[in-house]
Amino acid sequence: MSELQPRGTGTDQEDAADAPAAQALVVDNPWAALRRYTAARIALGRTGVSQPTAPQLAFQLAHAQARDAVHRALDVAPLAAGLQQLFGQPALALHSAAASRDIYLQRPDLGRRLDDASRQQLQQRQGTGKDEGGYDLALVVADGLSALAIEQHVLPFLACLAARLASESWTLSPPVVVEQGRVAVGDEVGELLGARAVLVLIGERPGLSSPDSMGLYLTWAPRVGLTDAARNCISNVRPAGLRYEAAAYKLHYLLTESRRRQLSGVALKDETADDGAEADGALPAAARNFLLE
Repeated sequence: MSELQPRGTGTDQEDAADAPAAQALVVDNPWAALRRYTAARIALGRTGVSQPTAPQLAFQLAHAQARDAVHRALDVAPLAAGLQQLFGQPALALHSAAASRDIYLQRPDLGRRLDDASRQQLQQRQGTGKDEGGYDLALVVADGLSALAIEQHVLPFLACLAARLASESWTLSPPVVVEQGRVAVGDEVGELLGARAVLVLIGERPGLSSPDSMGLYLTWAPRVGLTDAARNCISNVRPAGLRYEAAAYKLHYLLTESRRRQLSGVALKDETADDGAEADGALPAAARNFLLE
């Protein structure tokens, strides 16, 4: 092979001979067996002082997926149609005060309030709650920082929740979809609808292993100006995280206790079984949250 010839451009036999030598340069990490238990990037091995090529490419792919999730626009029409089919009443399509995605990302405060047209739309509905007694719960879906999470998980999760609420006396508002919305936009929606509680389902900030994570935020007596201390949060709702049934189980408990005690946030604790899986309290004491024992 010529001294000036680049590596890997020789004959097929020469390239094949180089391949095992290149593979041998990857040094395995002794913790590699632990990778089966987590999606975190641990025990990747090394090549000299660098990452091997495969983990580096996987990292770049995950980073691209997270960026795409943040900038993705929410496809409202099929979501609204699915919500109408599930709850039997048309969904209300609203928008935050952030006029565009760029503004939304730069001005979080604008994502926490409705724009004027959306506010007027809800003001016209005031006093129209079932039997004019208001709603027990307002359902608000917001794209947040991952429209992908909303498009993939909202409908199957709400189907699980609706099955748990079906046998109980819950008066639900028309489902509301807010584009460019932050968590606190639910406070204004709930207040304008006259709801006793509001549930915000929102796409969470993507991580490098979870571009599609959905969060649930429950607030009793919603009104503009509340802080996060007034909310209960259930996060990482997705099949690879907290499964739909488990999240519905935990949320149903919080909804029931919130209505019974008329509060939410730091004053209301999740005392369900740890994994919340269809257990309904059937897990042994050893499986419960040790902090509550």
